[in-house]
Amino acid sequence: MPNKYPQGKGWNVPKQKYKLSNWSEYNKALKQRGRIDTWVSADAVNKWYEPDQTNTGTGAAKKYTDFAIIVCHQIRQVYRLPLIQSEGFINSIFNLIRLDIKCPSFSTLSKRLAKLNITCPSYSKHDKPDDKVAAITIDSTGLKRFGRDEWHQEKHKVSAKRSWRKLHIAVDQDHYIQGSLLTDRFVTDEGALDGLLDQVNTEAKHVSLDGAYDSNNIYKKYQINLKMPISLFLQIKMQ
Repeated sequence: MPNKYPQGKGWNVPKQKYKLSNWSEYNKALKQRGRIDTWVSADAVNKWYEPDQTNTGTGAAKKYTDFAIIVCHQIRQVYRLPLIQSEGFINSIFNLIRLDIKCPSFSTLSKRLAKLNITCPSYSKHDKPDDKVAAITIDSTGLKRFGRDEWHQEKHKVSAKRSWRKLHIAVDQDHYIQGSLLTDRFVTDEGALDGLLDQVNTEAKHVSLDGAYDSNNIYKKYQINLKMPISLFLQIKMQ
């Protein structure tokens, strides 16, 4: 049906000719999407415990390295877990992959984290963005406004009464939005780039973009070196 829907608007969309024949491999691929795999490098396992646990007379010797404390703290921050729940969660992961290491107890984590002086960023509505911007990341996403779905339109021959918009956002290194544009779906990411950069009033060292902005016009306009490798992002040097 997706190839039938645009015919009422005069769009020339060819009918899909690809037919799925390898159903067994296709079903296996769908099952792989629901898998959750955990991998821990051998280097991380070797750095988990202190190699030399000697008693110097100033208290109990450290069993876990600072690396282990920081890893447990990062996992805790990602899943927003209390210390005691983080201990159980991390130990369950180690048990599933049969690793002979354990998570530090929640009391050990609390004491060691206080000595490491790790600061976590927190934001409130009274916080103001920093005037100094070091880096900008730009991307876009599609927004559906309202309307009937495709099945309803095809079944009852009614209009969509729906429109799409594209939201272009420029975010700095502190996750603050420095610029935004709301355009229709026909505006390309490349076409909205100038409007986003104009909203950034401060100087930035570079702007990170994805492959949607990988075009000759962008290279010529911002004088990017054509020999630089293009992988997951581009870097536009701000003049």
